[in-house]
Amino acid sequence: MAEVDRIAVEQSGPTLLQMMELAGEQTALTAIEMLGATHGPDWEDARVLVLVGTGSNGAGGVCAARHLANRGVDVTVVTIRRPTEADGALGQQLLALAEAPARVITWDEAFDAGTAQLVIDAVIGYSLDGAPRARQMALIRASHAAGGPVLSLDVPSGLDPDTGEAPGVVVRPARTLTLGLPKLGLRQDNAGELWLADLGIPPGVYARAGIAFAPVFGGASRVRLEYPPRGGAAIRRAGEGV
Repeated sequence: MAEVDRIAVEQSGPTLLQMMELAGEQTALTAIEMLGATHGPDWEDARVLVLVGTGSNGAGGVCAARHLANRGVDVTVVTIRRPTEADGALGQQLLALAEAPARVITWDEAFDAGTAQLVIDAVIGYSLDGAPRARQMALIRASHAAGGPVLSLDVPSGLDPDTGEAPGVVVRPARTLTLGLPKLGLRQDNAGELWLADLGIPPGVYARAGIAFAPVFGGASRVRLEYPPRGGAAIRRAGEGV
């Protein structure tokens, strides 16, 4: 998936921000779906905590926070990097979030994850490089104190996306919304319920990366996946032989 992202961003499109907007919107809609399951029509009254790292995964989390705040949800974003110091995609997403009714604080300010009805994990994603650093660790540990379920964006933070191993602390989500393609290390015991979000990447981009990927979305923008049986070859869309 890293190679697919590189080809899309550097050669063909969609751009990083285009894919990020889709990822953020789908994360927000997934969060609303999860809140609806526990709070019914009162989901707008819920509190959502978004834990944000410094890279693209964090920027996607900020984008999700904006979509949630736009829909009236009480959102608090906890960042590793101060908004005034953020650049690139993260800086752009924080700039847009500043126009929405959301609270933004840094990781070293006081906050209580236990009062949140849902926590969105957007700390690291698939860019894990060794054990999480101190600030990443602090946010991952905050997710362990969540008062409600945790939704991980793409890959549970602290989890190796290829092996499924955790070299340090790791988020334990109820659901993972993975992006573009499911990652090989995702399993029921480390990723929870698994969903796949469409980023609008054309089949030709996957082909350039040497991947034959038949579209699985149909009329949906995100689909639930089934884990393969032990020794199975592939994750597939729930209820279908794809």
